Amino acid sequence: MFDHGIGPDVFVPFLVFSIPIIAIVGGITAGIVKTISRHRLIELAQRERIAMIERGLDPSKLPPLPLNEIADATSLLSPADAARHRSQGLMIGGLVTLAVGISLGVLLYNVADEAGVWSVGLIPTAIGIALLLSAFLVRPKNGS
Repeated sequence: MFDHGIGPDVFVPFLVFSIPIIAIVGGITAGIVKTISRHRLIELAQRERIAMIERGLDPSKLPPLPLNEIADATSLLSPADAARHRSQGLMIGGLVTLAVGISLGVLLYNVADEAGVWSVGLIPTAIGIALLLSAFLVRPKNGS
């Protein structure tokens, strides 16, 4: 596989550094594509409504724009629903980050030869606990 003088001592570090770069570029690209497609769907829905109004339909009889499916409608939510939505997002992020931290610590404990390397897993574990704590703090109280 390494016939051209590129040995594992050169290839592995290149691979190690290319994975996060590809992940970051891919994440940014996915965010841009998602934003553009949401705006395009909103624009198409608005054009459809305008065409219906031009044909003489009463605007009050038109169905509302499907903002929940098309766009982020958190700005249209009540304060209690927005707090509940924020709390759920923090809880999901906290649980995932906590699981990654614990898994990383266990993996490094079982794989690494040096003592104490497992403690690297404490960083995402602490972040996960902080996210779970903040989810608890922003959660609406007494169903309001």
